Amino acid sequence: METGAPPAATRQQSTTPAEIKIISYNIRWREGRDLEKLIELFRNDREIGHAGILALQEVDRNKKRTNNTNTIKRIASALNMYYAWAAPPPQAANSREAQEEETGVALLSEYPMTDIKQLVLPNPGPKGRRRVALGATIQLGTIELRVYSVHAETRIPIPQKIEQYSAVIDDVKQHPKVERTIIMGDFNTWEGASVGQTTKLFTAAKFSTPFSEQEPTWKRFIIQLKLDWVWLRGPFQVKSYGIDHTIELSDHWPLWLELKL
Repeated sequence: METGAPPAATRQQSTTPAEIKIISYNIRWREGRDLEKLIELFRNDREIGHAGILALQEVDRNKKRTNNTNTIKRIASALNMYYAWAAPPPQAANSREAQEEETGVALLSEYPMTDIKQLVLPNPGPKGRRRVALGATIQLGTIELRVYSVHAETRIPIPQKIEQYSAVIDDVKQHPKVERTIIMGDFNTWEGASVGQTTKLFTAAKFSTPFSEQEPTWKRFIIQLKLDWVWLRGPFQVKSYGIDHTIELSDHWPLWLELKL
């Protein structure tokens, strides 16, 4: 796990915002020019720009395919944000898969983060591949917010996927004094039945989402699927939200919300 802070304190550290923009995006290990384009979008795009909190998935740190770039550190530095990054444990020594621990999930925030925790999700995928979620408590002035970035396994049965999501919900219970929680990320709900079962699980735990089960978040050729989610619990009011289908840097599309606190 890796964490970092901006070089100078920002005004958000001591003030409580009335609203905040949230982003969830599987960036599919962008680097080079694509990474710089992504940073510019996070800075200035009408829909995904100027976010206070971002949850990212498939974020490389030290991989040959991304020129050994510490992607999250580069983004955080450019945006002057706090960050946390975590990845799964390696699968096996002396194998290509052993380097999987350098691809992980991340949280970025304009506000300080505490109680940062890596969750190694249950139920390994092919060849023992593991997936993780990353949780943190974010201090928005006088308001505390528990946030998770999740990247679930794609090639396991639906009941085992549900157990992965349940592990994140279970961690929320370890923070009973925090009223507001957001769980978001790439849940890999590519099977039709998994979408409905995911909704059932989270609504039973008193979470809600403004996003439709039918609207896709991922595209490859002509296939479009609902893989990405944002789940909210607590006294939020959703001011606006959307999925930016015009951004094609990844095979996923970014989800964004503006929330009144």
